[in-house]
Amino acid sequence: MRIPLSYSFRNLITRRMTTFLTASGMALVVFVYSSILMLSAGLERTLIETGSDDNVIVTRKAANSEVQSGVERQQVAIVESLPYIASGSNGLPLLAKELVVLISLAKRGSDKPANVVIRGIGSTSLFLRPQVRLIEGRMPRPGLAEIMAGASIAQRFKGGGIGETLRFGMRDWTVVGVFDAGATGFSSEIWGDAIQLMQAFRRPVYSSVTFRLRNADEFAIVKKKLDNDPRLTLDVRRETEYYRDQSEAMAKFLRILGLSLTVIFSLGAIIGAMITMYAAVANRVREIGTLRALGFQSISIMVAFLMEALLLGLIGGITGLFLASFMQFITISTMNWQTFSELAFSFTLTFEIIYKSVIFSLLMGFIGGVIPAIRASRLKIVDALRET
Repeated sequence: MRIPLSYSFRNLITRRMTTFLTASGMALVVFVYSSILMLSAGLERTLIETGSDDNVIVTRKAANSEVQSGVERQQVAIVESLPYIASGSNGLPLLAKELVVLISLAKRGSDKPANVVIRGIGSTSLFLRPQVRLIEGRMPRPGLAEIMAGASIAQRFKGGGIGETLRFGMRDWTVVGVFDAGATGFSSEIWGDAIQLMQAFRRPVYSSVTFRLRNADEFAIVKKKLDNDPRLTLDVRRETEYYRDQSEAMAKFLRILGLSLTVIFSLGAIIGAMITMYAAVANRVREIGTLRALGFQSISIMVAFLMEALLLGLIGGITGLFLASFMQFITISTMNWQTFSELAFSFTLTFEIIYKSVIFSLLMGFIGGVIPAIRASRLKIVDALRET
């Protein structure tokens, strides 16, 4: 004979307080676990979605980021001559020669300084990034000390709003536009005319060259051609791969931090579940004896108590996930360890995080309940019925 699942569920309802306290402890653990995973996923999503699979970015070999890179004009000319570059509606190649430098700006409200990316762009830069759209003002005019700021910069940094002025490169720059780049790293950048910025920062070389392939499948051919050219010392990567590399160090740190915190908290939750289930066994010895006398097998009793522990874990897991889902409304900023610049991103809840969190909560319930369940199944009928 098998004990129905409703038996385990009713027992949890009967012991409301202990069920609530144990499930709350598990919910806290799952909340921490899923929040850290969401933080890591949000960082990776922000950087990976910054790039496009159709775009190729060329930087100096061994440079970890555009900030550390330098591509000479002669090398740029060789890249421009490739026949694999797509053309725009005006017939010109979709290729952008860009400069990337860091400046320090003060945050609104706190005056705390943080590094911000300044990107010198060309006329085709926007065509290469369709996710970028102007939401206020206008584009900077070539040849003038004008810039446009990402929405995150305009909101969080002094001088980043439209009509305001920033001073860097020994010049005053007027913010004439604000752009939105969605959940990408471009929203944390300031854009201006590449030629003007190169003059202001006295940079004789570009930081990177980005172009769109006429056929995405030709990437291997392009990479081989540029890698084998003795005149070049360049790294050739798909844009998505480049930005994935940018997120690797920080995301790995967050995952390690999350795992450490989760292990510490989960030990407490497992011990709590184990104490709860041991108490349930101790308080229901006569009930267990009655079940055995009615013909229920030891294995059925063990499964029933184990199901209670799993239900506790499931309740805690679902509750923790529900609370963690509200973290998606929070946007935080941190330093990108690859570029040492400020990067704003949001928590991101994915299906992978959901099923990992649920499995983790069930695992906590199982570990916490398996020993008490075994003890309950091994109680002898006579001894159990003698308990008062």
